[in-house]
Amino acid sequence: MQIRTINYNLILLIILSVAAFSCSEQKENEYTIFHGGTILTVDKAFSEVEAMVIKDQKIVAAGSFEELNNDYGQSAKLIDLKGRTMLPGFIDPHAHVVSFAPIVFLTEDIGLVKFKTTDEALDHLKNLAAERAPGEWIMASNWDPAVQKGVAALTFKELDDVSTEHPIFILNTSGHLAYANSKAFEVAGITEDVKNPSGAEYSRGAEGELNGVIKNNLAFLPIWLSNPKVNELNVSDAITSLLGDFNEYGVTTTSDFSLGAATRTASEFDLLLEASKREDFTARVMAYPLYSLNQEWTDAGVKMYDGNDLAMLTGFKLIADGSNQGFTGLQREEYYSPSQKGNYGVQYMSVEEMLEIAEQRAKEGWQLALHGNGDKAIDNILEVLQILKDKGYDLEALRPRIEHCSILHDEQIEKMKELGVSASFLIGHVHYWGTFMRDEVFGPEKVQLLDRCASLEKAGISFTLQSDFAVVQPDMLKMVEIAVVRNTFKEPDFILAPQERISVESAIRAITSEAAWQLMNEDKIGSLEVGKYADMVILEEDPRKVDPKKISEIEVLETWLNGKKVYQLEED
Repeated sequence: MQIRTINYNLILLIILSVAAFSCSEQKENEYTIFHGGTILTVDKAFSEVEAMVIKDQKIVAAGSFEELNNDYGQSAKLIDLKGRTMLPGFIDPHAHVVSFAPIVFLTEDIGLVKFKTTDEALDHLKNLAAERAPGEWIMASNWDPAVQKGVAALTFKELDDVSTEHPIFILNTSGHLAYANSKAFEVAGITEDVKNPSGAEYSRGAEGELNGVIKNNLAFLPIWLSNPKVNELNVSDAITSLLGDFNEYGVTTTSDFSLGAATRTASEFDLLLEASKREDFTARVMAYPLYSLNQEWTDAGVKMYDGNDLAMLTGFKLIADGSNQGFTGLQREEYYSPSQKGNYGVQYMSVEEMLEIAEQRAKEGWQLALHGNGDKAIDNILEVLQILKDKGYDLEALRPRIEHCSILHDEQIEKMKELGVSASFLIGHVHYWGTFMRDEVFGPEKVQLLDRCASLEKAGISFTLQSDFAVVQPDMLKMVEIAVVRNTFKEPDFILAPQERISVESAIRAITSEAAWQLMNEDKIGSLEVGKYADMVILEEDPRKVDPKKISEIEVLETWLNGKKVYQLEED
């Protein structure tokens, strides 16, 4: 099997040809005073102030308008909020910016938003095939059999029916599964004798033959990288364009939780750093190198906090399993659906494999971010962390976090408390896949253990809400709404685990101050306090004062990064 890599030198040359100006390097300005609305600082007391003063990228004062106007008004620009609500800029603590920016650029969206059924999506792909020259790639993303009626997987049968003249590659919305036609396998040089990479799989049919279903990016990246357009893409343009999309949701800080996956090289961090020098780089990106390139990262000599305030290495990412909705999350017992009899999910890393890398990185002071969806995967993660604690590692300093942390039993919560482990919930599981999780994945009893926000809050365990972009969009207000209401997409009146609902204030903390803490940057961002960066979002209404089911309908009017407006809603 021939594996191709991105022409990285070409990408860097393209980036270097772009004029580089830093968002963080602004000319000195006059003071700016915001007033006339609701300013929620999201400090420890969730304080509300009348006014806030910024200068040179940072917050310099907050308090009563009268006092601040007296102190700074003579040399200040006044901005009247006109009754609107200002909050700290939203933080998406788990996304895939660098790896998914090319996907957004290069793939057709065939997800639920555009096509309610799989047949509709496949018809769209057939139309594309009819329009394109033979040999031209067709690439799509966001397909999800859990919510789009039709087949459970896109095999050679379905995709060869679309075309045998065009290589076809489809990415499941989970990011852990992909599908390709026989032509794509041929172009990538993947034949029947291909060996499964560790923790990944080229699925096979009843007779042992390849069927086009691919589990884990270690297996499907060779196909993705076989498309010449992937190699030709200006990744810097893709990243900055995507960050602009994030700004529209009020996001000022996001993350990349698979750094290195797009190119399969440690040089991906250099690409991110170069992109961060551009004036149109309009959000902070906290990056987590991916475990599958562990040796490459070691050879590159990268360290925790390398980078700058806009692009920084914040921790190290390990993956214990796949996704629950894709039936690859590692479970204690087999999946609920009769069609999944004998399926316990996929173990991406054994306890021994996870421990080896986790200890290496713990010795170097890296924060550990460990992906775990299924309850058995979380068992394995907690076992690894217990071993590290027993060996004398300071877990409090390392701030280990479990990514997604989807299914939690009471004893696991107790263990997380004991070890000082936080959780980052892909809360969209509750809303978009809630009924599927109930009826197919877990059953009505086990599904009550999904995304246990209130239980962690009661236990005093920090948690955040995340998009896992591009699993769902970085719509942070929608995440607040889901965490507060917990209704489901297919059955709006069905409340999944109502005992796990939290307050609006707690949900806001999860996308601001708690997210900043989890990303190891609470001294710089996450609240509107003196000395922190002036990252803000201005909303049409106060999320605390609207119908909880309508929080996601609140308009994001403006987004500010480093005291500079980077997004404004266009007026009709």
